[in-house]
Amino acid sequence: MNKMFFIASMLSTQIAFAEVDSARQAELLYFIKHDCGSCHGMTLKGGLGPALLPQTLSSQPKSYLVNTILEGRKNTAMPPWKSMLSLDEASWIAEQLQQGLIQTTQMAQSKKPVSNMK
Repeated sequence: MNKMFFIASMLSTQIAFAEVDSARQAELLYFIKHDCGSCHGMTLKGGLGPALLPQTLSSQPKSYLVNTILEGRKNTAMPPWKSMLSLDEASWIAEQLQQGLIQTTQMAQSKKPVSNMK
């Protein structure tokens, strides 16, 4: 429990603005479509996992979402992505999802990444 509190407090102070370059953003859009979309639905409207839409995420603190992305959720199908994503990248994803900035067309147009994740 102390570890979770420490992580949450660190995240809340460090994720004000995520800096991710445009090439990496394209890779992250591909990641969201294929990895997140496999459980949350290809349009992010839900599936095995809950919907990842602004209506369902805007009430959650960004630090909660970032922690979920990086650490996963125990006793659920949500895996930890900390081995593939940095704190800034997870923060960027959370920002995009909360603000509804990830459009289905963006995800469909994103190209397969040329580099390995992280």
